[in-house]
Amino acid sequence: MTSLRIAVAGASGRMGRMLIEATLKDEAAALAAAFDRPGSAFIGRDAGELLGTPCGVAITDDARAAIAAADCVIDFTRPEGTLAHLAIARELGKSMVIGTTGFSAAEKATIAEAARDVPVVFAPNMAVGVNAVFRLLEVAARILNEGYDVEVIEAHHRYKVDAPSGTALRMGEVVARELGRDLESCAIYGREGVTGERRPETIGFSTIRGGDVVGDHTVLFAGIGERIEITHKSGSRMPYALGALRAGHFLAGRANGLFDMQDVLGLR
Repeated sequence: MTSLRIAVAGASGRMGRMLIEATLKDEAAALAAAFDRPGSAFIGRDAGELLGTPCGVAITDDARAAIAAADCVIDFTRPEGTLAHLAIARELGKSMVIGTTGFSAAEKATIAEAARDVPVVFAPNMAVGVNAVFRLLEVAARILNEGYDVEVIEAHHRYKVDAPSGTALRMGEVVARELGRDLESCAIYGREGVTGERRPETIGFSTIRGGDVVGDHTVLFAGIGERIEITHKSGSRMPYALGALRAGHFLAGRANGLFDMQDVLGLR
C-alpha cells in the first residue's frame, strides 16, 4: 500500500504535535515533512522528539520545500499563514486539509478559488463526533422550529485568538439554515446592559475563554417548560487530528474541489 505523504504545518504547536503523533501512528500515512514559522526554537529538531520518539524528520522553516515533499498539507495555524501555505500548495499541485479558523469572507473566497486547481478539505472542526452533532442539529431545528429560543455556548482555552469559535459559528449556520434565517442578520454576540426582551428570531452566542479547555460546544433550544441541549465536549485534540488524516486520505486521487467533513464522512 502506498502511504499518503503528509506535511504538517505549525509542527511545534499543540495541534501540530497531535497531527505528527496521529500521522506516525497511521499505517497508511507517512510524515514527509514538518514545518514551522521562521524563528521558532524548534527549527532543526526532530519532529518526533516533541513526542518523545524521534522519527528522522527534522522541523524546517522552509514551507515550500516541506510542501513539495508531501502529497497533502495539513494546516491548523493562523489565517495568514494558512493562506500563504495554500498558495504554495496550489502552485505545486498538492492537496490541503485546512482546520484553521477565523477567516474573513474574502479569505474564504480565496480558499474556494484555490480549490478550483487543487483539492481542499476546509472545515471548522475535523472531529467526527462534532460533524455528527451538525446533523443532529439539522434534525432538532426542523422539529423545534417554533416557540424555542436558540443559544450557542462555547468554551476554549485561554490561548484561542478568535471568538466565537469556527465550530460555534457553523452550528449557528446549520440551525439558521434549517429555520430559514440568515445568521448574519439574526446573530447576537454577547449581551450587556439593558437589552430589552429577547427577540425570538435571534440566535445568541456566548463565549468562554480560560485554562486549558480543549473545546466545549452546546446548542440550547429553550422553550416554555423545557430545554433541549445538544453538547459536544473534547477531552483532547486527537479527534481533530484523526479527522484531519481521514480528510487527507479522502483527497487522495482527487484533482480539485472544495470539500468539508460532511463530504469526507459521506453525510451529504
